[in-house]
Amino acid sequence: MSSAVWSRFEHDPRTPQAARLRASDKDRDVALEVLGQAFADGRIDHQEYDERSTAVTRAKVLGDVLPHLEDLVPDEPVASLAVRGSGSLVTADMHEQAVAKWASDRREAVMGLVGISVLLWTIWAITMPGGFPWPLFPMGFAMMNLARTIVQKKDIVAAHEKRLAKRAKKAVDLERQKAKELESGSDD
Repeated sequence: MSSAVWSRFEHDPRTPQAARLRASDKDRDVALEVLGQAFADGRIDHQEYDERSTAVTRAKVLGDVLPHLEDLVPDEPVASLAVRGSGSLVTADMHEQAVAKWASDRREAVMGLVGISVLLWTIWAITMPGGFPWPLFPMGFAMMNLARTIVQKKDIVAAHEKRLAKRAKKAVDLERQKAKELESGSDD
C-alpha cells in the first residue's frame, strides 16, 4: 500500500488541522478501500477488518479514521515526489493511478460501443429489419473513440500523470505555505 493513499483524502488526516474536520463519504471510501486491500493481502484478519471498517463507517471526523489506517499505510511526507525526465513531479503511484484512469476511459469507450450497438441494432431490427443498416454509422463513431483511446494510451496516461503531478505540486506548495504561516504566527 502506497503512501499516496493520504493524498486521496480531501484533507490529509495526519495533520492536526484536518483531524478535526468532518470526514466525507469519499474519505470513508478511501479508508474502506485501504482496509479491504489489507484484508485481501492478509495483513488483517476478518474480525479486525470488520471492527475497523465499522469504526471507519461511523467516523465523524478525519481524526477518527486515522488510527485504523496508520499501521497499514506508510507515513511518508507529501513532498517525497520523484522528478521525471520532463521535470514534472511524478511518482510510481501517480503512474499507476494514471494507467488506472486510462483503463477506466477504455472501459467507458467499450461500454459506449456495446451500449449504442445493442440499442441501435434493436431499434433497427424492430423498425426496419433487412433495410439499410444505419446503426453502422453511430457504431463507427463509437469504434473510433475506442480506437483513439487504445492507440493513444501513452499520451492519455501522460496527460493524466501531468494532471496528478500538478495537483500534488499544488498540495506541496499549500503545505509549505501553511507551514510558513504557522512559523510566522508563532514568532509574534
